[in-house]
Amino acid sequence: MRFVQRLAARCCRIHKQLDTARGHTDSSLLPATAHTHPLFGKPRERMSNCSCNRTRYQTKSFQFTQSLCGVGYHHQDGARCAEMSMVCLTDFEEYAKGHLSKATWDYYAAGADECCTRDDNLLAFKRIRLRPRILRDVSVSDTRTTVLGTEISFPVGIAPTAFHCLAWHEGEMATARATEAVNTCYITSTYSTCSVEEIVAAAPNGYRWFQLYVYRDRKLSEQIVHRVEALGYKALVLTVDVPYTGKRRNDIRNQFKLPPHLKVKNFDGAFQVSAGPEEYGIPAHTLDPSISWKEVYWLQSLTRLPIIIKGILTKEDAELAVEHGVQGIIVSNHGGRQLDGGPATIDCLSEIVDTVQGRIEVYMDGGIRTGSDVLKAVALGAKCVFIGRPAVWGLAYKGEEGVREVLQILNDEFRLSMALSGCRNVAEINRNLIQFSKL
Repeated sequence: MRFVQRLAARCCRIHKQLDTARGHTDSSLLPATAHTHPLFGKPRERMSNCSCNRTRYQTKSFQFTQSLCGVGYHHQDGARCAEMSMVCLTDFEEYAKGHLSKATWDYYAAGADECCTRDDNLLAFKRIRLRPRILRDVSVSDTRTTVLGTEISFPVGIAPTAFHCLAWHEGEMATARATEAVNTCYITSTYSTCSVEEIVAAAPNGYRWFQLYVYRDRKLSEQIVHRVEALGYKALVLTVDVPYTGKRRNDIRNQFKLPPHLKVKNFDGAFQVSAGPEEYGIPAHTLDPSISWKEVYWLQSLTRLPIIIKGILTKEDAELAVEHGVQGIIVSNHGGRQLDGGPATIDCLSEIVDTVQGRIEVYMDGGIRTGSDVLKAVALGAKCVFIGRPAVWGLAYKGEEGVREVLQILNDEFRLSMALSGCRNVAEINRNLIQFSKL
C-alpha cells in the first residue's frame, strides 16, 4: 500500500540525512535490498544504519526504523542533522516549539488555568485500549467517509483555529489548499488572518464549514453568515462555550496581541477604533455572554445552511441540540482553553452518541495525535474528528506542504490501525473494538 511506502520513505530519508550530516557518504551505508511487505505486497527498501538513538521494529519481511533523535538533534560530534522528515505529529510539535516565537507558541499551546483539561484530552486516549480482530482479509482498506452527505478521504478534518498567519505567511490560505488537496473538511475560524474571500480564492474546490460566534452587535454575525453562504461554505459551526474567554496565564504574562501587520480580516474595519482593552485581535467584550438556545432559532432564520453546535459535553445539551433542529454536534472543550477541570472530550463522546441515537451527526475534537486515536474516536461513534494544534504545527513547518504532511501521516496511521484491528472500511469500525483500561 502507498501509505506504508511513504512511511518507509520518510524513515529512509531521515537516516540518509543523518549519515550525510555525519560525513558518511559511502553508498554501502545505505543498502537498498528490496523486501515485500507480507500485508500489502509492495517492495520496500531496508533502512540504512545510523548511530543515533532509535527503536527498530521488525516483521517477517519488512523492517521499519523510527528515529527518536527529533528535529534539530545534535550528534555527539557536533554536526547538526539536516532538515528532517517527519514521522509523527509530535515531530511537528517539537519543530514548531523550536521555531515560533515564545508568545506565538504560548498562544497556540495555551490551556486554561493549570491546563489540566488540555492535558487530559491527550491522556484520556491512553486509557482506551483496542480489541483487534484477526484473520479478516485486510488486503484492501477504504478510509473514506461522509460528513453531512459529502464524501471525504478519511474521518479527519481541520478544526477552527485562529491566526494562522502567525505560523506561516500565507496563513489560512495555505491550510485551505492543503485540505483541498487531501479532500477533507476545513472549518474556517472567525478569527482568521485571511478573509473568507481570500480563502475561497486560494482553494476554490475545497470543502469548508465556517465557525461562528454570536456578537453583541448581531449585525456583525448576520453579515458574516451571508458572506460565507454566498461564497459556498457548506455549514455553519456555532461555537457555544465562550461566553467569556478562559484565563490563559501565559497569554496574560506575554500581553499577547496580534502584531501590527496582522488583523482579524473578516471584521477589518467593522469595529470602532478604541483605546480600550483588546482580546485576540478585536475589542474586548465583543462576544455576547447572554446567548441562549433562542439564538439557534435566530441563526436558522438567517440561512439555509446546516448548523452544527460546537462545545457540547453533556447528554442534556446534546438532547437540546437535537430538539432545536441542528444538524450536528462537535463534542469539544475548546482544546482545554476555556473551563479547566472539565472532562476530556473522548470521555464524553459515547454518552452523547447514545443520546442522539443517530438523529444528527456527532463529531469531536481535542487530543487527536495518532491514527489509533482517530480509530478509537470513530469506534466510539464520532463521524469525523477535527485537529487544531497539529495543523498549526504543520503550517509552522512548511506551510501548505506541512499541513498536507500532517494529514497524510494521520491518514497513513489510521489506515494501518484499521488493518491491524481487522477493519476493512470505516463502516466496520464500531464499539466492539473498544476496551477501557483499568489502570
